[in-house]
This record gives sequence, C-alpha cells and structure tokens, in this order.
Amino acid sequence: MRCDLIKGLYIFALMENLSIEKTIKTPKIIFNYEDGVLLIEGISIPENTVEFYQDVLKWVEEYQKNPKPKTELVLKLEYFNTSTSVVLLNIFKLFGQIQDSELKIMWYYEEDDVEMEEVGEDYQNIVKVPFELISIESF
Repeated sequence: MRCDLIKGLYIFALMENLSIEKTIKTPKIIFNYEDGVLLIEGISIPENTVEFYQDVLKWVEEYQKNPKPKTELVLKLEYFNTSTSVVLLNIFKLFGQIQDSELKIMWYYEEDDVEMEEVGEDYQNIVKVPFELISIESF
C-alpha cells in the first residue's frame, strides 16, 4: 500500500498485482503484492527483452516503496537467452535494494540441467540477497 500526502490528506493506494500469461517465447509472471511472492516461470526468449520486462522492472521499483515483511522471488526458468540474463540481474539488483523486508531468491532447476544450476550459482555469487538453489525432478 502506498500513502501519498495531497493537500494535507493522506491517500492510500493499493498496489496492483502483475500477471503476464506465458507464451512459447515468454515466461509466466505473477507478482502478488499481498503474498509478497514474485514468480517468473517458463522459457524467456522474447523478441524484445527490454520491452517485455519493462512492466516487471517498474513493478519491482514500485514494490520497493512499500514491501511486505517477507518477500520471495521464485524463478523456475527452463531456458532463457542472454538478454534475459541481463534483465534478471537488473531485477536481482532492484530486489536487493528493498528495505524492511526479509528477502529470499529461490532458483529452481531440473536436477539433470547442469547449465541452469551453474547459472544459478553464478547469480548466487553476484547478488547480496539470500539465494537458494533448489533441484527438482522436472518442471
């Protein structure tokens, strides 16, 4: 919830959830403000990565202003391209700037996908937020 002062009156505005349906080239994204859970799931190879993730970055920036006491970023990506990896790093950096919230990133990967495990390890070493690698049988 955001609180703005306008002419001596406080106006409260509820932050809306963000929901983007998955396609063949883009992931499902559900950012639920009430739960403090941010989910990115599927394949991410959009034609224009910056444009596709623009609303996601704006949502996280807005969320930073009034986060929930506990915030989780859940990533269940089967595959993503290089431009998505740059955007993910930007999301992680924004996520790491959130104040007054217990933060956690959960990186899911299929147990036989060594490459996605290694990418998760690389991110884990870069970001300053608790980062959990979770092996699963399959998506």
